[in-house]
Amino acid sequence: MTPTDHTHHAPHPQTPHQRPGGDPSPGNSPGHSHGHSHGHSHGHSHSHGPAAPVSSHLRKVIAAVLIPFTVAVVAGLIVLWPGGAPPHHHTGLGLDQQTESGRVVKIEEVDCAKVGAQPQQQSPSQQPGAPAPPQGPCQKATVEVTSGPDRGTTFTEIVQPSSSRHYDMSEKVVLAYAPKAPENLRYSVTDVDRTVPMALLAGIFALAVVVVGRLRGVFALVALAISFGILTLFILPAILQGSDPLLVAVIGGSAIMLIALYMCHGLNARTSVAVLGTMTSLLLIGLLGAAFTEWARLTGNTDDQTGLVHGLYPQIEIRGLLLAGIIIGSLGVLDDVTVTQTSAVWELKEADPSANWRKLYGSAMRIGRDHIASVVNTLVMAYAGASLPLLLLFSIADSGVSTVATSEIVAEEIVRTLVGSIGLVASVPVTTALAALVAGADRHNPGKGKAGAKGGRRRRAK
Repeated sequence: MTPTDHTHHAPHPQTPHQRPGGDPSPGNSPGHSHGHSHGHSHGHSHSHGPAAPVSSHLRKVIAAVLIPFTVAVVAGLIVLWPGGAPPHHHTGLGLDQQTESGRVVKIEEVDCAKVGAQPQQQSPSQQPGAPAPPQGPCQKATVEVTSGPDRGTTFTEIVQPSSSRHYDMSEKVVLAYAPKAPENLRYSVTDVDRTVPMALLAGIFALAVVVVGRLRGVFALVALAISFGILTLFILPAILQGSDPLLVAVIGGSAIMLIALYMCHGLNARTSVAVLGTMTSLLLIGLLGAAFTEWARLTGNTDDQTGLVHGLYPQIEIRGLLLAGIIIGSLGVLDDVTVTQTSAVWELKEADPSANWRKLYGSAMRIGRDHIASVVNTLVMAYAGASLPLLLLFSIADSGVSTVATSEIVAEEIVRTLVGSIGLVASVPVTTALAALVAGADRHNPGKGKAGAKGGRRRRAK
């Protein structure tokens, strides 16, 4: 049956009056053509459930690739499972501090000079015409310790007018605790407690996902929780234990991919094709990331946090940590693109069952090109937004574009973004070609067509 025949016969007025029964004999050519056209049309137009399964041969081919891969991932998880983070004594440097909770119980304004905190003066290096630091009284906050061995004790914090953070009454705060320091210097406010607003925002997010996504939204949230568990229970502790960060990221990222995709989209050929496309793209990202970080001589040690991690755990390979971040960071966007492209191919096949793989590939690629254009721009803008303070510093220094782009701290992010984007772009034709080959191959299965035709007439008769 050609697409023209399918279009011509679908709206025929006699179709609703057909009854279930055997197909006309092949010898009766007009009757056979009419009955088969209608049955095939309705078998597709009224099928609103999951996509029809592919042939057993294709399922065996897909399983021959994915089952060994899954076994390898599970074996990697077992072999590299860290059993928790290694024991560590806090140094008190940077984020490596012991913390307790506290609460502001009293606030009063005081003269900065009387409490020994002089207001900041305009520095000689400050450009003329720049706004002067804010002037005014200092804020004296009395903070009560609400956890730990000194619970119930209080201490004071002096906040200058130019400080970016001021306190409110009854505000909960996070305290840095230095047990070996003198008693009057043992506690200091290091941050505010954001538990309530963050929990509320997470609740709104979960509610929105469930309301819109329904059961699939619930599965998506479960998959998200499992992914976070793999990140915190396997990837991070395994890296701290000294395992190769790149290997840990590949195994952990693959486990996250398999769980998230199959849990959210079902154990079927459509999802398996998306998994294959994601695997191929992650391989490309890993190879390009390794090549360009080596060629550009990127060390990965570009900020205080990375330097602190390397100082506390010298056995961690920092460049491998950079590659691991590239792979994990690219995984979420890749899942989105590969699932979208696979679904597009299956829907195109549903709309035109006679389409071969070339036609499916061409139609789905037109969708993919639009997706590429929007997602690549999103990646670049996301990096620019996250690094806005850094870009402002370079702008203030009046550095040239080439100087900024080739400095290690920016070049690292450029390599991260461009390598991920190349893998993202490559995932579109790769996944589309795989999906088109799998979906287009089933057009030669005659038994499936008859089953679909009979099923279609039965549904229509009801």
